[in-house]
Amino acid sequence: MFTMVIGEFANFVAYMYAPAVLVTPLGALSIIVSAILAHFLLREKLRKLGILGCVLCIVGSTIIVLHAPGEHNISSVDQIWDLATQPAFLLYIASAVAVVLVLVLYCEPRYGQTNIMVYIGVCSIIGSVTVMSIKAVGIAIKLTLEGYSQVAHFQSWIFAMVSASCIITQLIYLNKALDTFNTAVVSPIYYAMFTSLTIFVSAIMFKDWAGESASDIVSVLCGFITVLSGTMVLHGTREPEKLPSAGNASTVARHFIHFTCSHNNAATWSCLSSLCLCLYQTLLINQRLSEKNNYCVKVLQTILHFLKYHGLCIRMARYGNKKRMMNCMGSL
Repeated sequence: MFTMVIGEFANFVAYMYAPAVLVTPLGALSIIVSAILAHFLLREKLRKLGILGCVLCIVGSTIIVLHAPGEHNISSVDQIWDLATQPAFLLYIASAVAVVLVLVLYCEPRYGQTNIMVYIGVCSIIGSVTVMSIKAVGIAIKLTLEGYSQVAHFQSWIFAMVSASCIITQLIYLNKALDTFNTAVVSPIYYAMFTSLTIFVSAIMFKDWAGESASDIVSVLCGFITVLSGTMVLHGTREPEKLPSAGNASTVARHFIHFTCSHNNAATWSCLSSLCLCLYQTLLINQRLSEKNNYCVKVLQTILHFLKYHGLCIRMARYGNKKRMMNCMGSL
């Protein structure tokens, strides 16, 4: 947690002194560090394709650094406010709000659990606005520390409130995406959409490409595509999370029933059985087709099969005839 806070603080400081076109794509370097540390500390195997992905990320990042545009000199938060209120940027903000409302109000209830683009779309669009507001807050803080206080400017507080709101929304929907879909799929798609939108909106608001040669613009875009390719390769070689196989569901169910029957109490049996039925119905109603939930459904189906077709065993448990009940469970 401490290192995460340090990393985010360093990222915030980077937005003060460098354009978003440079800082945002370089976020892929954290993936390389994580992969290398996991290889040595967690004993996760880094395959040859994983090493290739790391090399692609390093090469792409180097190209971006060499050809990235310079930071504009901004002397006041009022100047940032003028950039944020220009028609092109306001049109982007209006379009972003409209798309997010459609995704949240219409698409999420219908397709949120089956289409990965719903949650990631909200995260990426909100994330691009977050970067712009964070950069504005960072510049205001930098100017204040240099002796040009921006605290009295109401624009500084508006940017701060927008930043807080966007960060909270972005985290909520990113957690939903990670909770619903595989991380190896979510991470590269989110990185691609978030970085692309951030580069696009930064070019609109701060006009990062103004005065840059065509070769530098093409080089930065090629570097971004190279980093994106490396990110996808690196995530594609990650070992999937190991879950118990569905074939072991019967064993898990048997342990549950043994535990229940070891308590020679009909109330305990009835309570746990009702809880099992409730969980089973909840999973079916929720209809989240993830591997973990499919496994849970399999376990609960096995237990409910026992409850439905072996009612005699339940009555035996109430009277303490455990031996006959264990014989009855042999058919499970």
